[in-house]
Amino acid sequence: MSDLHSINEAINKRAGRKLLPSILVSLGILLLVWLSLSTYRVLFAVLVTGAVVLGIREINRAFTAVDIHIPLWSLTTASIALCASTWFGGVSGLAVATAISFPALLVLLLPRGTENFVKTASASALALIYLPFLAGFLILLARPSNGLERVMTFVILVSCNDTFAYLTGVLIGKHPLAPKISPKKTIEGSIGSLIFTVLGGSLAFHYIMDSDWWLGAAAGVLTVFAATAGDLIESALKRDVAIKDMGTLLPGHGGVMDRLDSVLFAAPALWLALEIVRRAQDSGLL
Repeated sequence: MSDLHSINEAINKRAGRKLLPSILVSLGILLLVWLSLSTYRVLFAVLVTGAVVLGIREINRAFTAVDIHIPLWSLTTASIALCASTWFGGVSGLAVATAISFPALLVLLLPRGTENFVKTASASALALIYLPFLAGFLILLARPSNGLERVMTFVILVSCNDTFAYLTGVLIGKHPLAPKISPKKTIEGSIGSLIFTVLGGSLAFHYIMDSDWWLGAAAGVLTVFAATAGDLIESALKRDVAIKDMGTLLPGHGGVMDRLDSVLFAAPALWLALEIVRRAQDSGLL
C-alpha cells in the first residue's frame, strides 16, 4: 500500500492533478450527459446552461481578483437567454441572442460611469463569447434527432484528446509545448493525443455516426487543434490573473471552466465539420 501510495503521488505530481478523483468526475459527467440525451434531449440543454452559469461565476471571481468587475447577474441572464434561444431557434437563435445581449450589456454598464468602462466592457464581452456563445454549439450538436450520436461522438473525440495528451505527457513527455503558458503540456503529449484522437474519431464516425472513417479522422485532427488551443487560452487567462484553478467544484479538475476549456473551442469546430458533411451529402458531393 505504501508503494502504491508513492506511485500515485508521483503520478499526481508529474501530471499536476489528482488522477483518481479526476477519473471519477469525468465518468460522472459522462453519465449525466448520456442520461440527459437518452431520455429527454432538452435536459442536455439545461445541463449545459447550468454549467455555463457556474462558469460565469468562476470567471467573475477570477476577474474580481485583478479588480475587473463584470456585471454578474446581467451575464447570467444573458447566458440563460443564449442557451434557451439556441435550443429553440438553432444557430439563428444563438446569433440573434448574442447580437442583442452584447449591446444590452454595454448599456447596463453605463450607470457605472466612464471609469474603467473599456476594461469592464471588454471583459464582459470576453465572458459572453467565451462561455454562453461557444457553449451554444454544444446545444446545437444535440438539437437534431441524432443528437445523442453527435454528442457522444464529440465526447469520444474530446476524451481521447484530453486523456491521451495526459497519459502520453505523464509517461514520456519531456519537451514543453508552451512553457510560458502551460508547463505541464508537452509536445509528446500532443502527438499522442493526435494519434489516438484520429483513431477514436475514425471508429466513432464509422460505428456511431454510420459515416466514413476518414471523416472521423479529419474531425479528430480538427478537434485536437481546437481543444489544445482552448486549453492553452484558459491557461493564459489563469496565469494573467495569477490563479491555479478557476474553482474547486470538480475534484481533480478544479472548476467548471477547467473542465470546459477544451470543450468550448472544440464544439464549434465539430459542429462546423458536421454541417459541411451534411450539406455535401445533401448536394451529392459525398
